[in-house]
Amino acid sequence: MIQRKQLRTAAALTLAAAILAGLLGGCSLKRRVAKETDETTIGIDVARYQGTIDWAAVSNTEVDFAMIRVGYRGRSDGIIKEDPNGRYNLQEAAKAEIPMGAYFFSTAISEEEAQEEADWVAETLACYPITYPVVYDCEGFKEETSRQFSMTKQERTDVALAFLEAIEKHGYEGMFYASKGELEGENDWETSRLAEEYKIWVAQYPAQPYPDTPASTYNGTHQMWQYTTNGEVRGIRQPVDMNIAYFGYDGIEPAKSKKTPPEAEPDVEAMMDFTEVNEQVTARDETNMRNIPSQGDDSVVLFTLKNGEVAQRIAVSASGWSKILYEGNIYYAVSSYLTTDLSYTPPDEETLEQEDGIQTQFTAVNDVVTAKNVVNLRKLPSVEHEDAVVL
Repeated sequence: MIQRKQLRTAAALTLAAAILAGLLGGCSLKRRVAKETDETTIGIDVARYQGTIDWAAVSNTEVDFAMIRVGYRGRSDGIIKEDPNGRYNLQEAAKAEIPMGAYFFSTAISEEEAQEEADWVAETLACYPITYPVVYDCEGFKEETSRQFSMTKQERTDVALAFLEAIEKHGYEGMFYASKGELEGENDWETSRLAEEYKIWVAQYPAQPYPDTPASTYNGTHQMWQYTTNGEVRGIRQPVDMNIAYFGYDGIEPAKSKKTPPEAEPDVEAMMDFTEVNEQVTARDETNMRNIPSQGDDSVVLFTLKNGEVAQRIAVSASGWSKILYEGNIYYAVSSYLTTDLSYTPPDEETLEQEDGIQTQFTAVNDVVTAKNVVNLRKLPSVEHEDAVVL
């Protein structure tokens, strides 16, 4: 693992070199100052799906670098959008002095659109220190719903090359990402054209990931290998992609722009797909209204909605959360604790005390359910009673 102290020293030297280059070459800082090395480095790649990352914790792990998704173009609508946590991840990884690269998920159908994507990415990255390559990532083009479905292999390759050429004109190093199956034998890309000019990042997941499997079985030229999608890294609650790069850098590349970007906040909805609704709800009994869609230690109960009090539900997620508008403020609540039946009254608060001392209130329902992950089925409705064994 690269020593953070060494990187700080190297970063100071590269920043000084960048300032000198700026003085000698005008306002542009497109000339790269961090030198590439032949060391092997371990990295992660992250997007909204990893939720809010504790980058300070990540910096104290074996992770040497991070590839951060900054945005994507819609598969169907073709609109360029930011990753909900892209700027936050760039900001916090930079604060933690973790060398960064970036990637963009493209569905461009022309070289002009690829140029547009590269320009958008460069503008987004300008205020952040990007040391590792900027990557063109294109997936799902064989699906009929993809706007790229009818494109030929040559057309897709031309578009990828247009993006990579454009991103290098902005002073970043370009890299191309694809799976082993797509690259091998030029199955879905004109791989030789891409590898001739740019670094290749290959995805291939052996049953036993690195280091048990020391190298990818992809025989083509490649400089980075994504070896698992189920990595575990302290500071990241969700599974994360892990990578090995056959190169590193002797410092951290300074940002292209001298401007300070506005402070970015994590997107609390990043891991959830909310669907907009517009309906009135009330609590089935009493429902906690939280600052984020979570019941973990990171969430705060801001107030409790009581039965009969009416709030506006503006979105629901498949994961069981409701987004609530109440008195001009946004809150989050567990959907099953709410009802659209504004006349609903909770059942009588008669609680039966069993001989074993357990007090439980049940309401009759007739639902089919499954576990969200793993659920223990017990003999008694308790996790503390000595007889509440797991069946």
